[in-house]
Amino acid sequence: MTAGIEEWWSEGNLVPLTIAGTPRSVFVRRIGSGPVMTLLHGFPSSSYDWAQVVPVLAAHHTLLIPDFLGFGASEKPAEHDYSIHEQADLVAALWQHEAVASTQLVAHDYGTTVAQELLARAADGVLRSRLTNLTLLNGGIYPELHRPEPAQETLLDPETGPLISASLTAELMATALAPTFAEHYDPSADTAEMWKGVSRGDGRLHFHRLIHYITDRTVHRDRWVDAMETSGVPTTFIWGLRDPISGAHMAERIAERMPKATLHGLTDVGHWPPLEAPQRVASLILAAGASG
Repeated sequence: MTAGIEEWWSEGNLVPLTIAGTPRSVFVRRIGSGPVMTLLHGFPSSSYDWAQVVPVLAAHHTLLIPDFLGFGASEKPAEHDYSIHEQADLVAALWQHEAVASTQLVAHDYGTTVAQELLARAADGVLRSRLTNLTLLNGGIYPELHRPEPAQETLLDPETGPLISASLTAELMATALAPTFAEHYDPSADTAEMWKGVSRGDGRLHFHRLIHYITDRTVHRDRWVDAMETSGVPTTFIWGLRDPISGAHMAERIAERMPKATLHGLTDVGHWPPLEAPQRVASLILAAGASG
């Protein structure tokens, strides 16, 4: 049985990183041995999303699993303009802190967009760490195809967003997230743990600020899509096809635009492959690294 998020936090560390010139405290879980693999989580959750995948991967890799700024156990600055570029700065700073020369990169949801910015920086020649392999899971990598849930659209509204953040409860969040899981899957335990991460340090109060990654995707669409489609990094997609947000319709575009990439469609999985099918996901991630 997977330990709870409190134990996950107890086995990680707060790492001091300078991000955009500002000192920040970032939660990082390190585990395993072997070539480095970095795992990036989604919205609105945290590094704990990978907890059920970690045991298999840690037998073969040194895992670096951070919480993004504003998420989980990382620092959650108030009245702050969160951005994908800043989160990419966080990952790059972590790699420098850990002296990571090369790494495999695995990303889900929000994390896939951070991964696209890191790919763009690699193409620009400014990324110090080498990406050896990329695995992406259910994210809005083609923003024009992204289908946000009503709660996300409400959070984006400058008037209603702050009100939603202020009134958010565990029950409301669980209700909003329920449609993003496959119909047969019971997400209650997962959303309960997510809420602990969201509510820690009053994190829910800036939900409407974190959601601006959706706007970032639109503004920087060409940079991020071009970087992904033209990258020479071996790329694998592990995709829950029952995801209403970025599911089968996104997978069709991936197959069309990136025919040389490996695409694994999970026909019985929704938006959360690391939670809904952790053993299959772990095996596919390992296989992607071996083939890359």
